[in-house]
Amino acid sequence: MSRQPPFLRKGDTIGIVCPSGYLPLEDTNACVQLLQEWGFRVRMGTTVGNRFHSFAGTDEERRIDLQQMLDDHAIQAILCGRGGYGMSRIIDQLDFRQFKKHPKWIIGFSDITVLHAHLHGKLQLASLHASMARAFVEKNSGNIKSLRAALSGKKSRFRCLPHHLNKQGEAIGWLVGGNLSLLAHLAGTKTSLFTKGAVLFLEDVGEYIYNIDRMMIQLKRSGMLADLTGLVIGGFTESKDTKMPFGSTVEELIWAQVKEYGYPVCFGFPVSHGEQNLALKHGVKHRLRITSRSVLLEEV
Repeated sequence: MSRQPPFLRKGDTIGIVCPSGYLPLEDTNACVQLLQEWGFRVRMGTTVGNRFHSFAGTDEERRIDLQQMLDDHAIQAILCGRGGYGMSRIIDQLDFRQFKKHPKWIIGFSDITVLHAHLHGKLQLASLHASMARAFVEKNSGNIKSLRAALSGKKSRFRCLPHHLNKQGEAIGWLVGGNLSLLAHLAGTKTSLFTKGAVLFLEDVGEYIYNIDRMMIQLKRSGMLADLTGLVIGGFTESKDTKMPFGSTVEELIWAQVKEYGYPVCFGFPVSHGEQNLALKHGVKHRLRITSRSVLLEEV
């Protein structure tokens, strides 16, 4: 189980940084306003509003900006502006020695899955898989409320409706996971997600159904699915089929790859690139309980 950084108090500072894709500065206005309403100070990184093709700056610019945020003891949390692509281009050049001595919450999802996997596997530090800066326009959404609760130290307790493919049961383990494409991308590398004894959660966006099948097989063949205690499948939004149909839904193909295992499995959990993306403490012990009537995922 990963060590949790200190929770936030009013007056603490949250840094906003873009280690991956480009984010216009004006897209952070609602985020800055709401964080200030919550009582936090905000420090804007140099990559916010910066652009180099599709990135928020060159690899070196993004690395330097994130490194400064990691090392700055006056910053108590780092909120990523958006995902996109680019985190894996700089992860090996980052120095986490100061950060490990003085950890802080890192918040994001999608491409930030790379950073979550590194923090958990290499540093044994918890982080927050949660909405990023551009999502704060929906300030009263359950996603944003769950993020505020997590930062304040409140233990999470989330429920969702049953699904006909669910496998009932109860599991306890550290909660890890994120974007399937990124987890498959990391498989076999030194930042590959460590999943033994874990409750794994998965989500993705804009992928062809056959490619989701291929990535699930990659996780399976790499051993990442064999020793889980539980599996949580979130949203696979905007999935696409080929001209010649693949022949099954995303849920059906995932079930086909994991049905042989004895651990509980749930589908339709509210973590995704869509409307529902509840804040999950990555690397923190959780209990998953699946019955015929409901699914409960709670921090223990």
